[in-house]
Parts: sequence; structure tokens; C-alpha cells
Amino acid sequence: MDGLLTVFVPHATAGVVVVELGAGSETDLLAALERLLPHDDRWRHRHGSPGHGADHVLPLLASPSLSMPVIDGRMTLGTWQSIALLDPNADNRRRTVQLAFLAG
Repeated sequence: MDGLLTVFVPHATAGVVVVELGAGSETDLLAALERLLPHDDRWRHRHGSPGHGADHVLPLLASPSLSMPVIDGRMTLGTWQSIALLDPNADNRRRTVQLAFLAG
């Protein structure tokens, strides 16, 4: 079956990314995020853990949704690509991911 898969996370601090997983990529990704969005006291959004305001800026860099073509029932990801949920918010460990498939 061919179509389009949409992945969506209905959370203010989460994004969905296509990224290589393994071989240290996750650590590199989180280190880069910390450099771009440090968890310190510069943020006006101050409830929750220290630096939590940075978590609310994350969706500017990692969209809360993505669409992926599906051909013959398989996502068209490259060899090293995976879809991953990205959410550095330590205050809420429970997340929902919504999937929608549009057959073509």
C-alpha cells in the first residue's frame, strides 16, 4: 500500500525528527541542543525544572509533526534514518504520539 504517514506529538516541548540513531548520534544531538538551548535562568518561562523554558523553544527547531512517504507498505527512510521523538523535558516523562495514514 502506498500513501503518506503523518507523525504528530501533541506536546509543547516535543518534536519529531528524522535522524541516525546509534553510534553516538543521540548523545551528539542532545549536546547540540544543550548548546543551542541551554537549561539555565535566561528563559522567562520559569515553571518546572531549572531552564525548562528552553524546552518550550525546542519546537522551533524540531517540528511536532512530520510526513513520511510510504511505498509498498514501507516508509521511505534512508539506510541510516529513523524517526525519533525528541523531548528534553524532564518534568513530564509520559508522551503521546499520534499517527495518521492517507492511502494514495
